[in-house]
Order: sequence, then C-alpha cells, then structure tokens
Amino acid sequence: MPISAKQVKELRDRTGLGMMDCKAALQEADGDLEQAIDALRRKSALKAAKKASRTAAQGLLGLKVAADGKRAALVEVNIETDFAARNPKFVAFVDRVAAAALEAGADGAELANSFAEEREALVQEIGENINVRRAETLVAETGCIGSYLHNDGRKGALVELSIDDAELGRDLAMHITAHDPTPLVVRSADLDASVIAKEREIFTAQAADSGKPPNIVEKIVEGRVRKFLAEVSLIDQAFIKDGELKVGKLLGAKGAETRRFARLEVGEGIAVAEEDFAAEVAAQAAGGS
Repeated sequence: MPISAKQVKELRDRTGLGMMDCKAALQEADGDLEQAIDALRRKSALKAAKKASRTAAQGLLGLKVAADGKRAALVEVNIETDFAARNPKFVAFVDRVAAAALEAGADGAELANSFAEEREALVQEIGENINVRRAETLVAETGCIGSYLHNDGRKGALVELSIDDAELGRDLAMHITAHDPTPLVVRSADLDASVIAKEREIFTAQAADSGKPPNIVEKIVEGRVRKFLAEVSLIDQAFIKDGELKVGKLLGAKGAETRRFARLEVGEGIAVAEEDFAAEVAAQAAGGS
C-alpha cells in the first residue's frame, strides 16, 4: 500500500531512525505504525549486536556533583569516532549515565546493564558502537569532593578533601587531570609494591648497560626509584598553578588532607587496531556495515 510522508515522519519522530528505514518498515507492515515499530526494534537489536565487535575508543566523560558537594560521579562512555562523540544525542546520553551513577553509585558494568536498551537504540540511530565503560563515584562523610572536567570532555578527576573548600578541591582535581606525569597515588607509601618492583627492574637494566661497577649501579637505581616515587605521588608533585609549591605544602597551609582521588581519560588502555580505510569504504559500497 502507498506510504505517505506523514506516516514516515511520525515513525521517524517516534524511533529516531532514518527515513528510508522507516519507509521500508511501514511498507512491510502495510502501514501499521505499531507493527513497524516492533520490526524496527528487532532490526535495531540485530544491527547493534553486529556493531558491538567494533572498537569504540573515542567518546566523552560525564560529570555530576551533588548540590552539597559531598558526592560526585565521573563516567566514561565510548563511541567509535570523535565526530560522533559531538552528536547532541550522544552527549545527552552521557549526561544521563553520569546522573544515574551519582544517584546509585553504580560501577561501569551496572550502568551498562541498566542502559542496555537505550544504548542499543542509540547505536542504531547514530550508526556506531557505543559502550558504557566505567564510572568513579566518591563520597565524603566530612569535607568535600573536588571535581574537574577538561573542556574537551576527555579528561577529568575527582578528589576527596578533609575540609569543605570547593575552590581548593577544584584546583587539586584540575592538577590531577592535567599534570604530567599523572599522579598514581596520594603518597608514595600507597604505591603497590609490584609497580615499584617493575620500575626497579627497568632502571636496573638501564643502569647495567652503563658499564659502571655494581655498587654504583645500585646507587643509580635507588636514586631513580626515589625520583619515580616523587613524580607519581600527588603530595610530592609541584602544584600545577605554582611550580614553586608542592601539593603537600599547599594542603598543609590549608590544614587539609587529600584522602583519595580518581582520574579518567577517554580511551585510556583501549587497544585500537590499525584499519584499512580504503578496504572499509569498499566493503560499505558492497553492502557491508
């Protein structure tokens, strides 16, 4: 039966899917809107499943902070391309995931499960794989949670302070986000022994190549280990807004302590395979997706 433009528009408004998909679904359903919606939902799930194997290493972080400043959530949601990460519907989705994390204190797996249906629909609409990857939620019984999200939405941090000082909290979260090298722990004593052992092994191999006597090599290695610990310990780092001031001194002057922090960066740790763009275009031209 003939399908009108009005019918196609109504189906598109309700599903957010493409005009041609909507028209084809209405034709298959003989113009029945509800049957067309059911058919599109089934196809959307299939297409979303096919796209799930594709690497999503771009995306955005979402940040939500409670009104009293004592609770905050930072989430990472991935998508395949930076262009799609700017899609308003993807941005809104990230915001909803962050709000849910703040409310429930859920981790990445729990959030992924609770947003599974919405994610599938968005995958179908945008045409790229989407993953709710991880979430960090910090709660302060006393003091406050400082937060910072870089303006590109790709790096951010949360930090728990022992005092209620929103400005200091934001400054420290900004430091954790932007400092190079990235702080790994609040203080060097908090660093896992296996991490130190790995660094010591690397430094030992490097120093051994120098040809120096074993006792000198040992001193070189220990010096490098101490330097490494200072570089990755938050309180031992030079404050990013004042290179002459250590973070530990800044906190001491304020009568504050940093209890813990969390830092996220989009795509961190995701292995991205090299792809043949020409081959991908050819496959799509042949009917692939």
